[in-house]
Amino acid sequence: MEIIKFDSLESTNRYCEALDLSRVGDFTCFWALAQTAGIGQRGNHWHSQPGLNLTFSLVLHPSFLPAARQFRLTEALSLALVDLLSTFHFPLSTLIKWPNDIYVDGRKICGTLVSTRLAADRIVSAVCGIGLNVNQLRFPDWVPNPTSLAILTSRQFELQPLLQQLLACIATRYDALRSGLDPEPDYLNHLLNLGVPARYMYDGEEVVATITGVDPHGRLLLSAADGRRLSCGMKEIAFVR
Repeated sequence: MEIIKFDSLESTNRYCEALDLSRVGDFTCFWALAQTAGIGQRGNHWHSQPGLNLTFSLVLHPSFLPAARQFRLTEALSLALVDLLSTFHFPLSTLIKWPNDIYVDGRKICGTLVSTRLAADRIVSAVCGIGLNVNQLRFPDWVPNPTSLAILTSRQFELQPLLQQLLACIATRYDALRSGLDPEPDYLNHLLNLGVPARYMYDGEEVVATITGVDPHGRLLLSAADGRRLSCGMKEIAFVR
C-alpha cells in the first residue's frame, strides 16, 4: 500500500487516468488535499473545501474479477465505507444509495466513482475515486442533503489517520472479494429503499416503484406499482425527493 499526497489536483481520478496504470502498483492511493475540479456520478461536480475532507483515488488491479462481475468491486468499496462509518457508532442509519453513495440519516456523507479498464473478459485496472466529507461544516446551497463526520460527531479529525483507517477497511473488503466472497448480500442489506415503495422519475414519467435488488451488471431492479418490472442503469432513473 502506497499513499502519494498532493496539495492540489484538478481531479485525482483524471490524474490517475492519464497515467500508465500498468506501472502503478496495486492499492496505490493518490490523495489531494484540494481538488479544483472534482467529479462525481453523472458527470456532476464534487464540492469539497480544501484541506477539510478526504478526496483521493485508489488504483487497483482486480484481474481476478471477471468484467461481467465488475459491479462487485463497487459493492465492496461501498461496504468498506459503511464499515468505517460503523466504527463511530452513530445512532442513525448508514445506508448505500444505489449505486455507491453513502448516506447517514438521509444525508449524503460520501460519494464514489469507479472507472475500469478491461482486457478480454477481465478487469486490468480500476481507478476508484472517493470523496468523504470529514471536517466541513458548511456547504453550498446547491449541494443536496450534505453531512460530514464533524457535523455528526461535533469534533474535528486528522485526515491522514482517517485515510489509513479507511484504506484498511477497503483492503479487508478487497481481500474478501479476491478470495471469492460475494459482497452482494451484505450490499443489499445496506441498500437504501430496498423493499420500500418510493417515487422515481423513469422514462420521462414519475412512477411509484419498489427496489428488489441489483443484477450482476449493477443495474437497479424495481417492481413498479402498475406491475412492470424495471431494470435501470444509472442515467435511466432518479429518486424523487
